[in-house]
Amino acid sequence: MKEDPRDRKDFFQNIAIALLSLSAAVLMLQPQLSSLWDSTAGSSLSQFLTPPASSGAAVGAQSTVLSAPVRIAVTGTYGRYGNVSLVTSDESFLPLGSLLGEALGSAKAYAPCTQQDFLDALAHTSVYYDFLSPLPLPILADQIGAGAKSFLQARCLILSKTAESGLSLYLWDGSDNYQVSSTAVSTSDLDAVINRYELGNAVFAFDQAESDNDFTNVAPCSLFLPDALPEFPALHGGNPLTETDSLLTSLKFNPRTNYRYPESDGTEVVVEGDRSLRIGPDGTVLYRSGGESALTLESANSDAPTVLEIAHGATALVSALLENTGDAEPYLQSFVQNGASAVLRFGYQVNGVPIRFSDGSCAAELTVDGAAVSSLSLRFRQYTLSGGTASPLLPLRQALAISSDEEGAELSVGYADGGGSTLNICWLSD
Repeated sequence: MKEDPRDRKDFFQNIAIALLSLSAAVLMLQPQLSSLWDSTAGSSLSQFLTPPASSGAAVGAQSTVLSAPVRIAVTGTYGRYGNVSLVTSDESFLPLGSLLGEALGSAKAYAPCTQQDFLDALAHTSVYYDFLSPLPLPILADQIGAGAKSFLQARCLILSKTAESGLSLYLWDGSDNYQVSSTAVSTSDLDAVINRYELGNAVFAFDQAESDNDFTNVAPCSLFLPDALPEFPALHGGNPLTETDSLLTSLKFNPRTNYRYPESDGTEVVVEGDRSLRIGPDGTVLYRSGGESALTLESANSDAPTVLEIAHGATALVSALLENTGDAEPYLQSFVQNGASAVLRFGYQVNGVPIRFSDGSCAAELTVDGAAVSSLSLRFRQYTLSGGTASPLLPLRQALAISSDEEGAELSVGYADGGGSTLNICWLSD
C-alpha cells in the first residue's frame, strides 16, 4: 500500500509542535532555575560574608577539612615501625588512613574488652593509631575521609590480625573504656600496608617493662623511637594580635562603638547589647553572648545540628579567626556533647607535633548551644620554625627517671609554650 503524503506531513508537523512546546517550557522555567541556583549554590558564600542580622553572624563552611596530628606504630613479624610526627592530611598517611577508614566503615557492633586484650592485639600483625585525645568516632573518621556508624569516643585504635577472629578493630578512649569489633578488612590489605615500612625503630613501654624497670612506671602505650627519633627544630612564638579592629569586625562588633574601654591591666572591653568581648594584652580573647545576635555556625542551620555540622562549623570559625598562626595550625582536640550543648577545644600543632600551654589552656574553646556560639575563648599565637637549628631533647633515660614520680604517666614529645619567644621540644608527661 502506497504511503499517503498527507500522513507524513502530519507526522512532521506533530514533531515540530512538540519541540516548540518543549522550548517554551524551558524558557518559562529558566528564571526559576536561575533563582534556585542563586539561592543554593551562592547561599553559603553570601551568608558567610553578609549574614542576616536576625540570625546572628553566620560562620563556617561545609568544605572545611578536619585534620589532626596522629602517632602510628606498624607491627610485623620482625618488629615495629613508629612515627610520632604525622598529620592525617599528610600524603604519607594516606595508606594508613584508607586502611583505618575501611575498618571503621565495616566494623560490626562493638563489645567491651579489657586493657590486656588491647595490649595483646599489638603482639599480632597490626597498625596502631593514636590521635592524642578522644573524639567521637564520626569526627575521627571524617578526619581520614571516612565514615563511622558508632558514636563511641576513641583516642587510640588498633587494627590487628588476631588468630581467633581475623582482623579486629580495638578502641580505647584514653580512660577506662576499651571496645572491640570485627571488620571486613582483608589480611592481604593489612599486609600490603605493613610491607611498606622498615620495621624495628619503635617500641612501646610495655615491650621493655619486663626487662627494664625504668619503663614500669610509665603508661604502657607510651611510644618511643630510641634509635630513630627525628630532630625537631626550635620554634619562635609571638602574639600576632597587634591591632584589634579587624577582630571586632570579624566577630560582628562595631569598632567605633562608644561601649569600648580599657581596664587597668590593659584588657580591652567591648559591649554591644547582650554580647561582650574582652581582649587581653597577651593575645587572649573571651567572647560571651546570650541572645539572638550571637554568632551562629553556618554549617549547622537547625536547632539540632549533627556532630559533624558542629565540628565543621566550629573549625571554620576558629581557622578564620586564628589565621596568622605561622607554621602552626589549629586542630580539634576534644568534643563533648551534653544534650543540645557542645564544648569544643582546639590546640596548635606543627608538622604533627602538639604545642601545649604550661597553664593548661588551649588555642580555642567554644560552647555551642544548638547552632549558636554562646562563649568563645581564643589564644592568639604565631609560631615560626627556626631554620637549621635543632631543638635539644632530654635523653630518654633522664625523662624516664623524672617521670617516675608520676606513676602511670604517658611520655610523649611535644612543644611547651610558657608564653616566651622560644619553644624547645620536650617530653610531655600526661
